Amino acid sequence: MPILANVVVELFHKGGPIMYPIAVVSLVAICIFVERVFWWVRFATRRNSKQLDEVYEKLEAGDLAKAIEFSKGSQDPVVRMIHHGLNHRHTSMQGALEVAAGQELRDAGRYLSAMDTIVTLAPLLGLLGTVTGIMGSFTSIGSSELAVEKVTGGIGEALIATAAGLGIAIGTLVPMNYFHSRLAGLKFDLEAAANNVLILAAQHGFDKVTSKA
Repeated sequence: MPILANVVVELFHKGGPIMYPIAVVSLVAICIFVERVFWWVRFATRRNSKQLDEVYEKLEAGDLAKAIEFSKGSQDPVVRMIHHGLNHRHTSMQGALEVAAGQELRDAGRYLSAMDTIVTLAPLLGLLGTVTGIMGSFTSIGSSELAVEKVTGGIGEALIATAAGLGIAIGTLVPMNYFHSRLAGLKFDLEAAANNVLILAAQHGFDKVTSKA
């Protein structure tokens, strides 16, 4: 590990000044990745298909009060959305379900735009490092005393910065696509649950109630 750390530090210094913003971007990417992993792990532990089935059973039986009671205080985002819709049926059940689903999707999709920005920004920073490194090499070639070390140093700086930028982009792109797929899955579950609730509510006339039970 100490040897690897020394190699990383050496490459960092050889990468030139552009490595500092690249390091900041990589740190942000790591923080977001860790936060999202913990969020989705916690999300998985909160899913409760048994409770969701019980709420459906109560709605199918026409027992609205029990359905609200069973869904109350749930940590499952789908059940939580249903509870919000049932509690606001006196105004617009469909609207309440859409609002609750939007809140759940907003939490699930948090930081995805930041990850998308990192995927775009990191290669650009690497490209900037390439330009500054090549410029340094050409400056050395144009000087009165040609120093081979300065020429190769500029080329090395360019390559290191490019590799670092691409590495961060690739390392962020893969988990970002994974989180997008999880978000799409949650969106499907919410939409399916909302449609089921609206159908059951229409069968029993819950959506036509004008005041809270």
